[in-house]
Amino acid sequence: MEQERELQWEDQIEKDGGEFTLLPEGDYFFTVEKFERARFQGSEKMPPCPQAKLTLTVHSQEHGDQTIFHNLLLHTKTEGLISNFFIGIGQKKKGEPFRMNWNAVVGAKGKAKIHVNKYMSQGEERANNQVKSFYPYDEAFPNGQNQQQSSNNYQNQQQYQAPFPGAANNQQQQNNQGGGFTPGQF
Repeated sequence: MEQERELQWEDQIEKDGGEFTLLPEGDYFFTVEKFERARFQGSEKMPPCPQAKLTLTVHSQEHGDQTIFHNLLLHTKTEGLISNFFIGIGQKKKGEPFRMNWNAVVGAKGKAKIHVNKYMSQGEERANNQVKSFYPYDEAFPNGQNQQQSSNNYQNQQQYQAPFPGAANNQQQQNNQGGGFTPGQF
């Protein structure tokens, strides 16, 4: 697998853009592929604050793996949305205080309700997929399999029952990559 890197202005490129597939609304398993720290500059409704930019690989048997971007604004106004995400990946328990652990986000798995977002751009109606909400981890994985144990322990990974095609391969890639966290600035 080729290492990601920045391109220089004169670099040669060869990959064509992939086809965009709009998933039908529904419930899908996902894996967090990437996490970036950013800064939200503010809007009429929200003051400037830190922003978590998440890249999710959504697993669909019918349409294959699709990428969805999900942003979390780190502000008290959106604390419920942040909790929903951490409950969804099994880090937080409902009703209990929790210190956000961003180092354990990449490679986490969960289940989300995906909807079709329609919007106007340059006079054209367009659509993309967005996460409407995350299901509690223990509802998505009722057999009690602890994702942190399976990602940190090879023997547990061998016993992991994949809820979607390719899950075991994704888990093994995560183990080989060591989590993929890259520190950055807000």
